[in-house]
Amino acid sequence: MAMKIDLAQLFEKIGGVETYDAGAIVFRQGDPGSNMYVVKSGTVSVAVDGKQVATLRDGDIFGEMALIDKSPRSATVTASSDCALVPLDEKRFLYMVHETPYFSLDVMKVIANRLRTMNRLL
Repeated sequence: MAMKIDLAQLFEKIGGVETYDAGAIVFRQGDPGSNMYVVKSGTVSVAVDGKQVATLRDGDIFGEMALIDKSPRSATVTASSDCALVPLDEKRFLYMVHETPYFSLDVMKVIANRLRTMNRLL
């Protein structure tokens, strides 16, 4: 049985944390993307075509699709509160997949859940 990885704990000691003030845009829909992010603290809002579709909190991830398929960002992400985010570039992502196999399963579950949610919204 797969175990749930606590991403906030996993990345607790990783450097390179980016901080955003409430209201700051992390990235816009259509922007090129080379990082995914883990919310270390705070909250972010995810909007597609101007419609809010999710609020993400500590331990949640976002931006993974652009990292995986090199496509432009599919949503705009804005800091809902002051927040700290851990960016993962492709090198760090591949390291995590190799060293922590359940990490890749968690990423796939996030993608599947978001697809199901978007299908319900349509």
